[in-house]
Amino acid sequence: MKIALMDSGIGLLAAAAATRRLRPDADLLLSSDPDGMPWGPRTPADLTERARSVARAAAALRPDALIVACNTASVHSLDTLRADLEPGIPVIGTVPAIKPAAAAGGRVAIWATPATTGSPYQRGLIRDFAAGATVTEVPCPGLADAVEAADEAAVVRAVAAAAALTPPDVTDVVLGCTHYELVGDPIRAALAERTGGAEITYHGSAEAVAVQALRRLGATPEPGLPRTGGLTVLLSGRPSALPATALRYAEGRLLAGLERNVAVGA
Repeated sequence: MKIALMDSGIGLLAAAAATRRLRPDADLLLSSDPDGMPWGPRTPADLTERARSVARAAAALRPDALIVACNTASVHSLDTLRADLEPGIPVIGTVPAIKPAAAAGGRVAIWATPATTGSPYQRGLIRDFAAGATVTEVPCPGLADAVEAADEAAVVRAVAAAAALTPPDVTDVVLGCTHYELVGDPIRAALAERTGGAEITYHGSAEAVAVQALRRLGATPEPGLPRTGGLTVLLSGRPSALPATALRYAEGRLLAGLERNVAVGA
């Protein structure tokens, strides 16, 4: 079983590590676009062409499924990628976990990129799935870029700025960009200070999309299997190793075989 994941950069690490943890026997193919990132500032048409290029590079290696491990690409390009690749290769998008976060009717903050915050796409999810909750959209300028660069000081600054915009009585936080799931600890620390240590439930998408990919393949999570799955990395279509910045994160080290066990997700 070979599962491909695509993103502009290392935001795919969280979903890839979740997939590795759930199915240690699966071969993983990571296809990203360092030549074209960041994707967020691009027009939807331009972004879609970059996403198609990354997806085609992965599809050439004949994966059994493709996870679009990027919220922005899922918003703008998912239909095009499915038209290109399905039914031969199932394509699984990434949607912010607004529905489960709002299920209890609490006070929800959605951390997302400035381009996604306030977008018709996100507002539609809030309208459809969060009618019974109090929702605050929190833009996080610079956070994805800081995570991509593995710049700890910049991550702390961006997280602090987003925490300051988060209501202190928040009960649930949606991590609406796949990059954010790689820096769960700084986010928890900043919000603990903001809320006085009140309990907060965090909602990421990594494990959910991994489970959905397995479901589309008729497979189930079997985390106890021997770790026999391989790892292939494509950077803008070029065979490569994991970028050095990926190894700054526990998820990247897990994928590289440098850590055997790691809690994945928010």
